[in-house]
Amino acid sequence: MKNFEISVLDLAPVKHGKSIHNTFQDSLSLANHVENLDYKRFWLAEHHNMESIASSATSVLIGFIAHGTKKIRVGSGGIMLPNHSSLVIAEQFGTLESLFPGRIDLGLGRAPGTDGLTAQALGRNPATINEQFPRQISELQKYFSQENAKALVRAIPGEGLDIPLYILGSSTDSAFLASELGLPYAFAGHFAPEQMEMAFNIYREHFKPSEQLENPYIIACVNGVAAQTSEEAQKMATTLFQAFINIIRNDRKPFAPPVDDMDEIWSPMEKSMVLQKLRYTFIGNQTEIEDQLKNFQEKFDVDELMINSHIYDHQKRLESYEIFRKAKDCIS
Repeated sequence: MKNFEISVLDLAPVKHGKSIHNTFQDSLSLANHVENLDYKRFWLAEHHNMESIASSATSVLIGFIAHGTKKIRVGSGGIMLPNHSSLVIAEQFGTLESLFPGRIDLGLGRAPGTDGLTAQALGRNPATINEQFPRQISELQKYFSQENAKALVRAIPGEGLDIPLYILGSSTDSAFLASELGLPYAFAGHFAPEQMEMAFNIYREHFKPSEQLENPYIIACVNGVAAQTSEEAQKMATTLFQAFINIIRNDRKPFAPPVDDMDEIWSPMEKSMVLQKLRYTFIGNQTEIEDQLKNFQEKFDVDELMINSHIYDHQKRLESYEIFRKAKDCIS
């Protein structure tokens, strides 16, 4: 079994009864905690029009987290590039890299990170997304290059900076693109597990080396809920289950505290849908997490596992990431 890194995906989750200010302070607290545990990176994801997620101004929040930490890499998981001008993103991340040299990642996705109506408000054109996204990536690479110094349009800050790009995806389309461009690939297994195995195979089979990357590099994002006992972890995971029920019901309300019995909340069909979407979710005590990590890595052989955690109690969330660190170290 190949050794792998562990990292964090944070959605800046807004909890019932808590303010967004509390949310951002919890995110910073988590970043400091996992930095001390030697997690590799801390990524934030762009979402819009959701009461439960406060990371819409992703670049701003990355700056806040990077300023409050010392060594952990901080970045986007991801910036939904067709929502933005390539030049603006180059300038924003050029600014971040200039402020925090050697610590900024730029993960890029093509999805809207929201509903259709909000996507329209963001100025997206669905008819051109598949063409626009690869072109925008090329534009970013150009803006970051030293050679662009002679161009009429330049990214200042940004030009000449080494800001690694990552392709994010939840389907095989992204795997083909990441392999063609020779960029590292992060898959959203925490909410779209169906095509993950096929996407990894495509990426590895078709990968072309690039200036940034000589060999394929795969990040798998999964959900994680760890506790001292299996029973406690299962109860804590009901916050995650409720969040996915809310997605099915198109209800964007803040994350709810855990409950004793999910059967009082979901229907049998909803339960089946949620558990299918959460196929790659690690829940349990340290021993159980060790077994789940080992089985996952033996199957997928990833370079990095990025853990997303919907845990209502902040201290329990910190403890969960500590248990994952211990579990990972025990199987390495």
